Amino acid sequence: MAAAGAATITTVSPRRPSLLHRLIALDTALSLRIYSLCRPVPRSFLKALEISGDGRFWFPIPFALLPFSSSASSIAFSLLLALLLGSLLDLLLVGLVKHLVRRPRPVYNKGMSLAFSVDHWSFPSGHASRVFFIASFLRLSDASLRRLLAGCGCIGAYYGGDPAELLVRLVLVWSAATSASRVLLGRHFVLDVVAGSCLGVLEAFIVFYFFNFYRF
Repeated sequence: MAAAGAATITTVSPRRPSLLHRLIALDTALSLRIYSLCRPVPRSFLKALEISGDGRFWFPIPFALLPFSSSASSIAFSLLLALLLGSLLDLLLVGLVKHLVRRPRPVYNKGMSLAFSVDHWSFPSGHASRVFFIASFLRLSDASLRRLLAGCGCIGAYYGGDPAELLVRLVLVWSAATSASRVLLGRHFVLDVVAGSCLGVLEAFIVFYFFNFYRF
């Protein structure tokens, strides 16, 4: 009878973390590990890469060159217009995803200037999406680049190859280095950069096929 009247004790097993939570935890740990191991990399170099991929640096350049390119070359005008519109598309998509996801930046994100700190959210990396959009679009537009740089024979003679191919390779290296710097500076997690890079490639395909369809 005593046993019957005793309160029944039930043991509730702790809920297993979801796959998403485990992925975020792994991403956070991996990002911190990379950030810690790469501390010897000169911070001034990483910040130079950060500035080179900033949207406020890329928006004025194609916008300012558009009037001159329209009279000089239709190819240059089309490429600059595509880069400008692609940058606007990137700004809209990255802003939308960041607003929806709202992932905070790493807690060890230090030394972020006021200009950069306005953007509080981490996913996806806007720098990674921007630079990979530029690199991917130039790769897709290599035929137009070859026609545009056809007169740069001195570069081809010195380099011993195609000037357009050299430009695309340099931009690809720059985009990879700039994207990596986001993790090394502590601005982003690894998945932020991966997602941003994939988004930039997608934007490049959208802009490239849009311009080819309408024959700008």
